[in-house]
Amino acid sequence: MTGNERRTRTEKDSLGEIEVPAEALWGAQTQRALENFPAIAPMPGGFVRTVALIKACAARVNGELALLDAERAKAIEAAAMRIIKGEFADQFPVDRYQTGSGTSTNMNVNEVIAHLASRDDLPVHPNDHVNLGQSSNDTIPSAIHISVVMDLYGRLLPVLEQLDRTLARRAEELADVVKPGRTHLMDAMPVTFGQVLGGWRDQLEFARSRLVQSAEACQELPQGGTAVGTGINTHPRFATLFARELSRRTDVPFTPMATSFAGQGAIDRPVSVSAALRALALVLAKIADDLRWMASGPQHGINEITLPKLQPGSSIMPGKVNPVICESVLMACVQVQGLDQTVALASRGGHFELNVMLPLLACNLLEMVELMAAAADKLSTKAVAEFQVNRQSIESGLAANPILVTVLNPEVGYSLAAKIAENAYSSGRPVIDVAEEMTDIPRSKLERLLDPLALTRGGLQNNKQEK
Repeated sequence: MTGNERRTRTEKDSLGEIEVPAEALWGAQTQRALENFPAIAPMPGGFVRTVALIKACAARVNGELALLDAERAKAIEAAAMRIIKGEFADQFPVDRYQTGSGTSTNMNVNEVIAHLASRDDLPVHPNDHVNLGQSSNDTIPSAIHISVVMDLYGRLLPVLEQLDRTLARRAEELADVVKPGRTHLMDAMPVTFGQVLGGWRDQLEFARSRLVQSAEACQELPQGGTAVGTGINTHPRFATLFARELSRRTDVPFTPMATSFAGQGAIDRPVSVSAALRALALVLAKIADDLRWMASGPQHGINEITLPKLQPGSSIMPGKVNPVICESVLMACVQVQGLDQTVALASRGGHFELNVMLPLLACNLLEMVELMAAAADKLSTKAVAEFQVNRQSIESGLAANPILVTVLNPEVGYSLAAKIAENAYSSGRPVIDVAEEMTDIPRSKLERLLDPLALTRGGLQNNKQEK
């Protein structure tokens, strides 16, 4: 053997013998996957750990059911727990673009656990023992459900609650600060910052409620359906006991699906999560876009707010500062919308009793959750929490806004109000001065009618002319 040759050992599976790197903890089926699928992008570590969690729960249940002897059950569970804790992360190199059932990842985990659990006096087989009562066809869909649920509850939803609290605080601070409203990007009737941020909060809550609803749907698991959804080669009580054990370990109430066929032949529940994540992306994009428009300028833009100055904005223009957080959030939102489209296309991979695009689905969903969590966190802490209102700029703009004349419609009619607005716009004079000249409404009443804060409260300001 030359210095460039790697040491190997011979492993065997149903197709025969194959050489595996001597130091590897995996076996023959993982090695075949590595030779068939170039390692472009391995499966996410969190997903692998979820598969290991399934193995730990299955070993415990199979031991309770006396299908697995106590010693092997404990050895498998102990080995799985080491993987769950993050050990041996380099032993799961299988690419995500693999067999559509995720069998290669399932067997990668089975083989590593079997290697770790085996002793000279206690051989542990990856299929007969670690995979007992399971199939890739129910394990991988269940792992998708579990990992997505745990990431939603543990990562994304807490960040959305943080963003909501930040929006609520800023809305209260700025409840009576008036700014021009805008429709079609053009000046419209006034609104308050409190109303604007309150609108964002309502959008966020609707998106959050959809995420919770989709997460609850994914708490139903197809585990126990095995090969085609019928539960062949597993104990009739396995699914119920497995869900109970998983719930105990995670503090999340998982249950068996009413029928595993729907969770193995289709991916409807994960698709609903993807759609909810897409909806959230649209909400975060709306907030980010509104913020950067309001901060545009500062000399020749809207310039209603100033965002935190986080980094120089140009390699050639000194002093330029850009809305980098908003742009970062927008890119994440665009990426999530693209990944959602891929998930939708992957749902078409459900033929008869199995969807065969499961690894792609898993990777996309977990990436979407992480992108949205990071985006919401940045938006909350580095944009919404710290933007400053440019009150002088806003007040001067409000005074010159011809659209304020809208409130005079009940007093003088639309046609005369339009003439007042046109005159104010062309002359650059305040609406109140022009209205005083072109109507017989007293100045005191005009001041009350055209009060910007009063205009944000809707309704008729005062339909009765003063005498």
